[in-house]
Amino acid sequence: MKFDGSIVPIIDLTKARTGTEEEKQAVAREVGAAARSIGFLVVSGHGVSAEIIERASDTTRRFFDLSLAAKTKYRSPDPEIYRGYFGMETGNLASTIGQEAKPDHREYYNIGRFDLDAEDPYFTSPTAQRIFHDNIWPDADVPEFRHGIVDYYHEMEKLAELLMELCARALDLPADWFADKIDKHITNMVVTNYPDQPEAPEEGQLRAGAHTDYGGLTILKAEDKPGGLEVQTPDGRWEAVPIVPGAFIINLGDLMAQWTNDEWVSTMHRVINPPRDKAVGSRRQSLVFFHQPNYDAIIECIPSCAVKSAPKYGKTTSLEHLEMKMNQMNDTPKFKDMETV
Repeated sequence: MKFDGSIVPIIDLTKARTGTEEEKQAVAREVGAAARSIGFLVVSGHGVSAEIIERASDTTRRFFDLSLAAKTKYRSPDPEIYRGYFGMETGNLASTIGQEAKPDHREYYNIGRFDLDAEDPYFTSPTAQRIFHDNIWPDADVPEFRHGIVDYYHEMEKLAELLMELCARALDLPADWFADKIDKHITNMVVTNYPDQPEAPEEGQLRAGAHTDYGGLTILKAEDKPGGLEVQTPDGRWEAVPIVPGAFIINLGDLMAQWTNDEWVSTMHRVINPPRDKAVGSRRQSLVFFHQPNYDAIIECIPSCAVKSAPKYGKTTSLEHLEMKMNQMNDTPKFKDMETV
């Protein structure tokens, strides 16, 4: 484990992928230590090819380079269907933790799970019909977008499975303990564009307000540009998360904290604005894989995590928690305006 001057550790996953049982357990212990202390880690040695990462980054950047008129062609016809393009200031992440704040200074594109098994009742149930929708692909303007995202999404699925196995090992559970809770996951991938800020944002407005993530864990590919990701330390300070070339940033979400009775932390984080003297040229883009367990996965305290204190959270499901948070985030004037278009 390396800290590289940051509270967020950098962990090499090579031996977790290719090593012996003992070596996998050693990596899992590093993951567990990060989960207990800060809830964030940076992972190298993940096995995802640079070519796949670069293609996803390049093709999605081409989409955000389009005119606003072109981008809005790919908005969802129903804003309650979380697919396609969402414009500037349509989301407010700080509202998900009960804060009053300005909407986020960002635009984003959402992709849901695809390649569903039409023969599996799980994907055709009334609940499934409510959450699994066709993706919106900008094929007419950026035909490479779909292929780049599909390949990247599949690689993130594999990496998420490895990380959840390491989490199980770190909790002294069977390595496959999470397997039947994520095998039909409902993960959304969000590509976020934080544009240059030639004009100062409104007072109190951030690129992304302070929040915790909703699911099990998040895999983030970010760019090293002014105005980046910060994590809140246990003593309340805000500290920049290191950007390591070729590595991913991982953070735990609310469901992992609830599973572990807060022994592992879902940590507050935000994306700050660039300094005014670096506002032009600060555009940054993030590929964010919000790994969300199966919609009917029961989230309740793992028995071994209730030894030090009684369970703090009531039983919920992956979908119930996600929908509650999404409704809070979308409570913005511009999001509501979409409903009338």
